Amino acid sequence: MSTPLSDATKPPGPADVQFRGLREWLSQPVVAAFCGGGVAGAVSRTVVSPLERLKILMQVQSVGRDAYKMSVGQALAKMWREEGWRGFMRGNGTNCIRIVPYSAVQFSSYNFYKRHIFETTPGAELTAVTRLVCGGIAGITSVFLTYPLDIVRTRLSIQSASFAELGNRPQELPGMWSTMATMYRSEGGVAALYRGIVPTVAGVAPYVGLNFMVYESVREYLTPEGEQNPNAARKLLAGAVSGAVAQTCTYPFDVLRRRFQINTMSGMGYKYKSLPDAIRVIVAQEGVKGLYKGIVPNLLKVAPSMASSWLSFELTRDFMTSLKQEAGEMSQ
Repeated sequence: MSTPLSDATKPPGPADVQFRGLREWLSQPVVAAFCGGGVAGAVSRTVVSPLERLKILMQVQSVGRDAYKMSVGQALAKMWREEGWRGFMRGNGTNCIRIVPYSAVQFSSYNFYKRHIFETTPGAELTAVTRLVCGGIAGITSVFLTYPLDIVRTRLSIQSASFAELGNRPQELPGMWSTMATMYRSEGGVAALYRGIVPTVAGVAPYVGLNFMVYESVREYLTPEGEQNPNAARKLLAGAVSGAVAQTCTYPFDVLRRRFQINTMSGMGYKYKSLPDAIRVIVAQEGVKGLYKGIVPNLLKVAPSMASSWLSFELTRDFMTSLKQEAGEMSQ
């Protein structure tokens, strides 16, 4: 008489095979980078949401607009008095909806371009210049796919602020989709949702390229000899350094992006004719420092934002890639 097979010796059923296949798919480098990038984006933006919103409010101020012309501490206190906790988080939901796919596409496309275009042999190290170019292309890819959410997020961050030009704050603020629909209907269709994309791409390409180049170089430098990975504290340091360098070098493009995003906004529109015209007007009316408005809260948020972004990305990616090994053990 035959004896029943134990659970350990039973052949895998269809459900087991499908589950193992899912684990192997999730552990692929590009997929793991996509998931890790999404987690990194949500974590990093939520951590610094109050400073991110304050940066935008300062960026859109020109000559004669001084509602937020004060220190970072005073501006945050003003935001808290007028809007409370919701003021700190205003636009963060939309920002996370935008940043999760944006960050996911950015990290995964960098991994894809690196592996399939720039690596001469599998696993080969890239030069600093190649990392810069690869990161720049990844940044452009992610911008084109998620830009409408970015411009809507800017509008949501501004519409409840105490700018005199906007009049009294409405009792009930429109949401993300209604804001997007209004822009589409009244400001020129699809073109309205991509307003400001030229300075955005001009800033994002070098920013993302510098971010990847500096992070991987600093990470490599901080990795003890004979080891493959630095510890969490060194990863945080590498992320903070890369973010500070990239943000400082490309910050004027971020100011231009915000100005163009509200170029047709009622009460706040600047009516710039082109990118060179915007630079000329800003420098003439506000000086060179006008191109760096909001950089203080921006630099204050860079360290925690980029450090948490890179660390959460690596932790998530490493977890995802470990699924392949577990799937292999399950099949044995």
